[in-house]
Amino acid sequence: MLELALAFVSTFVLPLQDQATAAIPPTSGAALAVGLAAFGAGYAERGIGAAAVGAIAEDESMFGRGLILTVLPETLVILALVVVFLTL
Repeated sequence: MLELALAFVSTFVLPLQDQATAAIPPTSGAALAVGLAAFGAGYAERGIGAAAVGAIAEDESMFGRGLILTVLPETLVILALVVVFLTL
């Protein structure tokens, strides 16, 4: 996963920064930031959701904790959206 992000940055972002006239527009940068935040949150929720379902299958009283831990990574996307709306 980290290799994919580093490859993306080295392939697309760094060459754009070398050219002074071809900067990334702010709206495109904001869309990229929120998209990567959503991708990371989805990647985190994949493992957390599987563990939460397994815990709930064994003990039904774990539903509240499983729900909170599953929703917790989604706050990353909400915070990214808040930052985008505050900066644009």
